[in-house]
Amino acid sequence: MKKIISEFKEFIARGNVLDMAIGVILATAFGKITSTLVSEVLTPLIAFAFGSSTTDALNIVLRPEVKDAAGEIVTPALVLGLGTLVGAIFDFILISLVVFLIVKAFNKARELTKKKEEEAPAEEEEPNPTTEELLGAILEEIRAKGEKK
Repeated sequence: MKKIISEFKEFIARGNVLDMAIGVILATAFGKITSTLVSEVLTPLIAFAFGSSTTDALNIVLRPEVKDAAGEIVTPALVLGLGTLVGAIFDFILISLVVFLIVKAFNKARELTKKKEEEAPAEEEEPNPTTEELLGAILEEIRAKGEKK
């Protein structure tokens, strides 16, 4: 049991889990924004285009509701909710468009970073002298000093 708990702690401590949690939170918030945009802005515009106050004008009634003499619904209506479908399609298109733009921007940034890395000249380090070269230089210094005396 301790091993499982320690593995779980290690898993949670990784940065990827935090990134994923942030992504889920942002996606949820973005979903609310697009749903509101569709239900409060686009849907009324569509309804207005069809001369209605709601998108019910897009619905197709397959079977009307049946009421008894007291006004109670005996059999509910069977309706194809095309207005709801249109709203869901707009919602999907908006979310897909934003995700596409984010991925496109991310790929462009990655491409630019890669180009900069490729274009940056690699710093050429002077090679370290070999032991023989060092000894030869020391011997030259000793000879030069010996000749001066």
